[in-house]
Amino acid sequence: MRGPSSSHVAASVRIGNLARQLSGDKLKRVVIEFERHGAIAPTYHSQGTDIGLAAGLLGLTPDDQTMPISLEKARGENIDIKFKITDFIADHPNTIKMMLADQEGKKIHLKAISVGGGLIEIKKIEEFSLSICGDFYETLLFYSGTTSKEAKKIVEQIKKEIKGIAYIDLSENSKQEQGIINLKSSSELSPSKILWLQKLKNILYIKQLDPVMPVVSIKDCIVPYNNASETLSYWEKNGGELWELAALYESSRGKLTQAKIFYKMREIVNILKLSIETGLKGTSYQDRILGPQAWLVEKATRENKLIPGGVLNHIIAFTMAMMEVKSSMGLIVAAPTAGSCGAVPGAIFGTAQYMNLDNDKIIKAMLAAGIIGVFISEQATFSAEVCGCQAECGAASAMAAAGLIQLIGGNVKQGIDAASIALQNMLGLICDPVANRVEVPCLGKNVMAATNAFAAANMVIAGVDVVIPLDETIKAMYDVGIQLPSSLRCTAKGGLSITKTAQAIDKKINDSKKCN
Repeated sequence: MRGPSSSHVAASVRIGNLARQLSGDKLKRVVIEFERHGAIAPTYHSQGTDIGLAAGLLGLTPDDQTMPISLEKARGENIDIKFKITDFIADHPNTIKMMLADQEGKKIHLKAISVGGGLIEIKKIEEFSLSICGDFYETLLFYSGTTSKEAKKIVEQIKKEIKGIAYIDLSENSKQEQGIINLKSSSELSPSKILWLQKLKNILYIKQLDPVMPVVSIKDCIVPYNNASETLSYWEKNGGELWELAALYESSRGKLTQAKIFYKMREIVNILKLSIETGLKGTSYQDRILGPQAWLVEKATRENKLIPGGVLNHIIAFTMAMMEVKSSMGLIVAAPTAGSCGAVPGAIFGTAQYMNLDNDKIIKAMLAAGIIGVFISEQATFSAEVCGCQAECGAASAMAAAGLIQLIGGNVKQGIDAASIALQNMLGLICDPVANRVEVPCLGKNVMAATNAFAAANMVIAGVDVVIPLDETIKAMYDVGIQLPSSLRCTAKGGLSITKTAQAIDKKINDSKKCN
């Protein structure tokens, strides 16, 4: 992806893309609303929600290099996009409401949320509640004049006629005899099946949505484990390395072969390598607080000016390099988020380079890191808007610690224990971006997360007692997060965000934009 925040940019691109598919290609006007007291309202411009939504509405993907000018491109295609801060009921701090009108005046309304780490969910279309996460092919049947009983009969007809549908959801308003039948499948329904569906009683129209997530979900998906304790039980019975258990999870989740999984992770590793190399050379971008600084650490290391730190100084430089590429709208990988994109590759690649380890070992370490991310996603969140920076940099640190254990040949229990210690050390970390940019103190927090992962991994290798198991630590992180006041959860209303210097920086950036 590109952009400062996966919650704001990558997720917004995906929401915009699904909205575009719902409304059709001939968009004329879009009104986008953010809830006044939510996390997006104060940060939607500085953290890129606006450019992300515009990019999605244009049909672009999160890695498109024209992301920074997506609003201008939309204007060039005569799409009028308006952003409003309003009062409405929002159960999640990252809630987005949209009204889309085409050139013929037809309108469609939806409500969506950015879950964290680029994950999304469309919660409502018109007044109908449903769940679209972008991981299936969705076929939406809008009907009217059909009773609740008749709608359920239609669902049964569809089940008998069309095989291979993963799930069928029914969202209805029985009083008005209207609703949506949502068919989820792992592949697009054929034209002949769509024609059959159109002939069903009282179907007004059908909308088909392509997936926007990189891996399509499958029917009756059964994974071998989705938390740390289940994984440890599996390992104790069957053995294997943590990266192999991660690959097994992925193959169960998306019907991918181990070779395909390894290939996909190799692609990610290649992107990360290039990002780090780019960052160390120095990056630039106008709308930014910090200039290039990672190279200073590399230079000082070569000149023996730093406190002797060996591998730690490489980790610091690599982590900073990733964050600087992110801040210059360069191509990065959210790991698990854009705001915490430096810690996992910084720790793993910095260590691998220092130890002269090959690419395959890095790939395995990244897979091991990924399965820890699964546990956190399943039991908590990656969203700083929900749980503060402990959910981003804390999660990244836990993932990096497990990756480092894999990198040096440790076992599954050591990897999981290292993740727990790393996360324990990050509990309570707030999210307080200066001037609404994901730079300060985000850069330092990523460095802290990466070096903390290094410490946690070495502690476990040495035999230090983890005490609290990872699953319990993840639950504690979530509980702590929801107790944090909203001012400390990525709203720029507390912490360093409201210091005198931070406010002066914010004013300077905004004044500069007005002049330009």
